[in-house]
Amino acid sequence: MNIRNIAIIAHVDHGKTTLVDAMLRKTTNLGKDLSNTDLIMDSNDLERERGITIFSKNASVVWQDIKINIIDTPGHADFGGEVERVLSMADGCLLLIDAKEGPMPQTRFVLKKALSYNLKIIVVINKIDKDGANPDEAVNKTFDLFVELGASEELLDFPIIYASAKNGKAGIKADLNKMVDISPIFESIIKEIPAPKGDQSKPLQLLITSLAPDEYKGKLGIGKIHNGTISANQEVVRIKRNGTQTKGKITSLMTFIGLDKKEVLVAEAGDIVAIAGFEDITIGETIADKDNPESVIFKDIDKPTVKMNFFINNSPFSGKEGKYTTSRQIRARLYKELETDVALRIEDNGSDSWIVSGRGELHLAILIERMRREGYELQVGRPQVIMQNNLVPYELLSVEVPESYAGVVIEKLGNRNGILQDMKTENGIIFMTFNIPTRGLFGYRGEFLTDTKGMGIMSSIFDRYDVDATNWREKEQGSLVSIDNGLTNLYGLTNIQKRGILFFGPAVPVYIGQVIGQHSRSGDLYVNPCKTKRLSNMRSKGEGVSEHFNTPKEIDLEAALQYIGDDELVEVTPKSIRIRKKA
Repeated sequence: MNIRNIAIIAHVDHGKTTLVDAMLRKTTNLGKDLSNTDLIMDSNDLERERGITIFSKNASVVWQDIKINIIDTPGHADFGGEVERVLSMADGCLLLIDAKEGPMPQTRFVLKKALSYNLKIIVVINKIDKDGANPDEAVNKTFDLFVELGASEELLDFPIIYASAKNGKAGIKADLNKMVDISPIFESIIKEIPAPKGDQSKPLQLLITSLAPDEYKGKLGIGKIHNGTISANQEVVRIKRNGTQTKGKITSLMTFIGLDKKEVLVAEAGDIVAIAGFEDITIGETIADKDNPESVIFKDIDKPTVKMNFFINNSPFSGKEGKYTTSRQIRARLYKELETDVALRIEDNGSDSWIVSGRGELHLAILIERMRREGYELQVGRPQVIMQNNLVPYELLSVEVPESYAGVVIEKLGNRNGILQDMKTENGIIFMTFNIPTRGLFGYRGEFLTDTKGMGIMSSIFDRYDVDATNWREKEQGSLVSIDNGLTNLYGLTNIQKRGILFFGPAVPVYIGQVIGQHSRSGDLYVNPCKTKRLSNMRSKGEGVSEHFNTPKEIDLEAALQYIGDDELVEVTPKSIRIRKKA
């Protein structure tokens, strides 16, 4: 078959999407709208804002008359569900490794999943033009990781390509001056990655692994044809994950051409296609031959490790800023997410609340952020770990900080029951690996950025379930809580700021029980941010000009989720993020 299906996997920020950009620019006419655009595949607003891939995407290029289907996958472990389900479409992988950082915790995660599918892997040592890059050391560490994960002898003999995706160049040697363009990547794919194993003569088997909306065709099911051929207007059998079968018809058949989908009449085994005709189709279902229907096995996804309580918004400001506020609307939206996010779990917890479980804080925070941007209004509780057989999840945490900040990081993580596993120094940068309970990372990311002046890098991945630590410390600092309704006043806030860190400036509407700041001591302090100065006819010289009002600390969604205690909630609306005490 003149087809190659390849997934691009990497640790977050190792240049994966930039490499896809370079491959598309080399082979595809992007048009005026995209010719000067970076991160072409990261089309979602949240992905562009955060600089990470959240949703897997499909594209294709043609090189020497061979079609190469490219699957761009997330690099963050919280979105590992996306990686796991789309790997079933691939016959090989490009594994990107940063030439300076080498393999990172999430490299271990994505590589382990690729090896479980026995996929052929091409190692791409990227960012060789980066200061401090050491390609040879990165290769050695990658080989050690393959061995550690139990790769077969065949997979240990992996081909190596060196690249600078930012410059659109690659080569078989780590010499940027001798590189011309990205062509060696394509040549290695065609040479090393096997063609799909599907048999065109067998009955049709198409496994749905992604979904996409279409304004005119309705919901599209995307997947790889494992066997047989498929044609537009063909009558087929749809096999659900529980085994039930229903008959249907393919109303539209499309393949990927560059960044677009193009309608075709027929597609053969091995190709990745998008089909329309089933409005309620979900991931993991098989589209099969109507006379000989057989399903394709869909691998189970790793279980969630973190859960949160979602509630309808019942604060004094409920219904003022959101479009969708009722329990019926929120429930429908949450369960709709299950159609596309196979790593998510939702459980009804009463008429107006739900337990939502995911891979991590970021996984759930992205869902909440997407809902608020769509017009939903809700409240969420503090993240909690999910126990299994009285054991709690542990994470493998990788930290990279300047030498001067290492002490405070070790101290803070030690207080959170983190155990230092490994530490080394390179050019004034300390690289540390910790084993830490997932609970120990809740609320730490903000502290970490403050302690390292924004110069630290941390990432984690699920490691195992183990016995929980016993010496947990309670939240050390309390909250500043409003005792009045109304607009915040500069006079009242100026008096309160001596007690802690404020989250608001003047002229902001607040209500009784709303958290307006962080107390500098343990325990909550109830204050009146709406207090105004009494007017009088007397005025002394210089009165009111000596007080300085400090700039408030702005709280976004992730910071709020990391801040709250067990007795607090985050109120989320399209316009505001508020923290409040539970009623």
